[in-house]
Amino acid sequence: MRFWFAAIGIFSLISCGKVSVPTEYTQSSALPAIYPDYVDVTIPVNIAPLTFEADEPVDEMVASYTAGDQVVVCSGQMQPEMDEWRELTGKAKGGAIKVDVYMSKDGKWTRYKPFNLYVSPDSIDPYISYRLISPSFVTFETLTISQRCLENYDESVIYDNFLCGYEREGQCINCHHYQNYDPNRMQFHARMKHGGTLIAYDGMKKKVNMKNDSILSAGVYPAWHPTLNLIVYATDKTNQSFHSVDSDKVEVYDLASDIIAYDVENDLVTNLENDTTEFEVFPCWSPDGKTLYYCSGHFVGLDSTTTKKPSVVTNYKNLKYNIYKKSFDPETKAFGPRELVFDAIAEGQSAVLPRISPDGRFMLFSSADHGYFHIWHHDADLWMMDLSSGDVRKMNELNSPDTESYHSWSSNGRWVIFSSRRDDGTFTRPFIAHIDANGHGSKPFELPSADADYHRQFMRSYNIPEFMKGPVTIRPQEFADILKGDGVDVKYVRRLNEK
Repeated sequence: MRFWFAAIGIFSLISCGKVSVPTEYTQSSALPAIYPDYVDVTIPVNIAPLTFEADEPVDEMVASYTAGDQVVVCSGQMQPEMDEWRELTGKAKGGAIKVDVYMSKDGKWTRYKPFNLYVSPDSIDPYISYRLISPSFVTFETLTISQRCLENYDESVIYDNFLCGYEREGQCINCHHYQNYDPNRMQFHARMKHGGTLIAYDGMKKKVNMKNDSILSAGVYPAWHPTLNLIVYATDKTNQSFHSVDSDKVEVYDLASDIIAYDVENDLVTNLENDTTEFEVFPCWSPDGKTLYYCSGHFVGLDSTTTKKPSVVTNYKNLKYNIYKKSFDPETKAFGPRELVFDAIAEGQSAVLPRISPDGRFMLFSSADHGYFHIWHHDADLWMMDLSSGDVRKMNELNSPDTESYHSWSSNGRWVIFSSRRDDGTFTRPFIAHIDANGHGSKPFELPSADADYHRQFMRSYNIPEFMKGPVTIRPQEFADILKGDGVDVKYVRRLNEK
């Protein structure tokens, strides 16, 4: 059926470069095929414009955005000007922006079924940071920790792997983390050349030599206490295997691991468990700082004559992780005994990466068939536990047929950002979803870019997306100069409150 369309002058019509909608078209009952898929997603009121394009060959494309009496019309790649977008989201706050898409093929226009961009009044933290890394299994030199403003498309480098060396004199950086979303209180770890843990805290900056004879290795997977100068790390001996026929081509696993606590001000470190039969990883704090959550997998060698390494290598699919917690007294810095929080093994699963919502009610975690390095597992999904009731469910509204792994909560608890390989199964991209008061999520949307096709051409993966309340302002070269200098050695103690 062919329709004729005439604009009625009840709207204040704004256009991207004096574009108008087609006046003659065929109406389709199908939704438009667009990339990224922003159809019927819920977005923060302060997010950057969601640029999209046709996900099929077309000659031309036009879209109109309507919110109240405001109409914006765009062509080519759909991206309203920033001031137009702010007016649209402002008028649609708590409601929706209606989007009408028209595509032209062989000189004939089709108007598709309209969709909505639901505009939540819940804002999102203005910045995120992440590692940008090649998906190769051996190349890590072209690696940065970068930050992005979510309110526009500005991106900058926090630290660059090349600043301290390259090739055989190279370096590998990982595990950036912040205390309570504060960019002025951050840390990251460097391995190999000029290795050490860099701590920046309210203007104080230092390199720490975390390795000590009494612990397995320097700390990884940090969890900074919400208020104290105390960071809990996993410390491990990691190995990886490569598969020629398994769909999961890489398996990363520990040969041994513990969790340790580090006193930032006094450079003291201590083990929390030190059990050789337990592989402990991914600590995180409750918002009140009185509970430490972490994951642990139980493993014992096959027999007394078999070393642990070949036992893990040949039985890696049998290594599964549960989620535990320990009480913590901020006054005495004493930890209590471990308590089981979620028995994933009883469900035939392996649960890792617990992250507690800012109100303390929900625990979001990643679960897969086995292991703990779920970024390489195609079956990895996000799960949610209501800590008040104990109810656990798979977050089907967030998951895809491919990998969902690392995730973090926004500071107001209304948004999560997570790593997903749903686009192509190879590159990890950040996706954002709204979480309501009952722990249910909206349809996730991909991190907006100025160029709609950017992520399909960008040959790096986003790793460890973390929310921030603002940008890191320390220059990358200043970080490099600190790493090139001498580090502070830690002192091992049996308890952090030991005199």
